[in-house]
Amino acid sequence: MKRFLIVIERTKTGYSAFSPDVPGCIATARTKKAVQNRIRQAIQFHLEGLREEGEKLPKPSSSSVYVDVPA
Repeated sequence: MKRFLIVIERTKTGYSAFSPDVPGCIATARTKKAVQNRIRQAIQFHLEGLREEGEKLPKPSSSSVYVDVPA
């Protein structure tokens, strides 16, 4: 089991998500919960494809923090 950071962004029609450690792998959905499920499935599908092709799997290495900025 690997744990990948995902970034979720609000869009005009719902949400989109991507993982910085899995380039090109994205998902969209109307709800935040649905986009989380879809990006999980997309990453899993992407990794399975890499395995089948004998490619190297990406290693989770991204992290995130919030910073306070005077505005």
